[in-house]
Amino acid sequence: MFGRNSKRFARLWMVLIFGFLYLPIVSLVVFSFTDSSVPNVWGGFSLRWYKALTTDTDLKESLWLSLKIATCTATAAVILGSLAAASLHRYPRFIGRTLFSGMVNAPLVMPEVIIGLSLLLLMVSVQHAVGWPDRGVTTIVIGHTLLGMAYATVVISARLRDMDRSIEEAAMDLGCRPVQVFFLVTLPNILPSLIAAWMLTFTLSFDDVVISEFLSGPGVTTLPQVIFGYARRGVNPSIYAAATILILTVSVGIIAYSLMTIRTQSRREREMKAAVRAEIERAETAALRGGH
Repeated sequence: MFGRNSKRFARLWMVLIFGFLYLPIVSLVVFSFTDSSVPNVWGGFSLRWYKALTTDTDLKESLWLSLKIATCTATAAVILGSLAAASLHRYPRFIGRTLFSGMVNAPLVMPEVIIGLSLLLLMVSVQHAVGWPDRGVTTIVIGHTLLGMAYATVVISARLRDMDRSIEEAAMDLGCRPVQVFFLVTLPNILPSLIAAWMLTFTLSFDDVVISEFLSGPGVTTLPQVIFGYARRGVNPSIYAAATILILTVSVGIIAYSLMTIRTQSRREREMKAAVRAEIERAETAALRGGH
């Protein structure tokens, strides 16, 4: 009896938590298709507010700017994250490793307000000293890359940790140089994790508001900033439509990342099972030869 009540309570608690989290989002998406000008009032199905967004120049420019920033950020974060993950995994002992690991992982637990404020002070100081960079796209990309690199490092490190190093050692024994080993052996094995890290950091950059608010300059406004500005001036269904577009883009990135992670995990399990079967067959063959 106690076990059944515990399961029911757990299910009820799960339903309440997910309902609290996702019902407002579902409501926002539903009312973005209303024909009424009054928020949260259903006036029939219509694409009126989506059509209104097509004439909003600020929104279209901010959308393309967010896509450009997210693409640059994801690419830079994956490159730097790959280097950081390779350094931590391939060289387990070097001076300052603990400090380096802590600095790489610090953005994971540090509030974005602190990251944005510290980067703002740094950029202002550097600009006064050398005249570059101006607050705008460059500074936002730098800030987002700092945050995204930490997540990319975690994703890529997990794959490097599970990768069989004997394959690389065999390639080096056959005469491959370290660069050839990386491009011919290591890179194909960690490619799924690189793609997953790219999609994750793209999503993080695309929907970021806090760091963008600190590091953006005049005339440089991302899509989340535009939506936030619209919301501050007053809620209307056009904000719902813009937010729905943002939710759709982020959801596609998250779903793609999840599918890539599941695919990578399934592939890893198949490789492990194949290796175990090969080892068993090898042992059985050796036993039969020994018996004869």
